Amino acid sequence: MAFDPDKDKMLKQWKCEETGLMISINQYGDAQPKVQIGPRILKKKDGTDRAPSKAGRLTMEDLSFLYDIIDEIKDELQNLVTPG
Repeated sequence: MAFDPDKDKMLKQWKCEETGLMISINQYGDAQPKVQIGPRILKKKDGTDRAPSKAGRLTMEDLSFLYDIIDEIKDELQNLVTPG
C-alpha cells in the first residue's frame, strides 16, 4: 500500500517560537491519531521560514516547551483517540 498524502491530516499543532520545534497530532486515514515531534522550522535573516528540517536532538529550551504543553497534548490526544 503506497502512502497517500490526501489521507494524512494534521489535527492540532504547537510551535516553539524560540527554537522552531513543531509538535503535532496527526492522523493517517482511519488510523488512531498520534503525536509527532518535529520538524523544526527556523527563520531566515529576512524573517521568512526556512525549509523544514528534522527535529534532531532536543535542547533544554525544546524540553521546557514540551514540558509546558504536555498536559494539553495529552488531553487533545485523549479526546481524539477512540477506545479500543
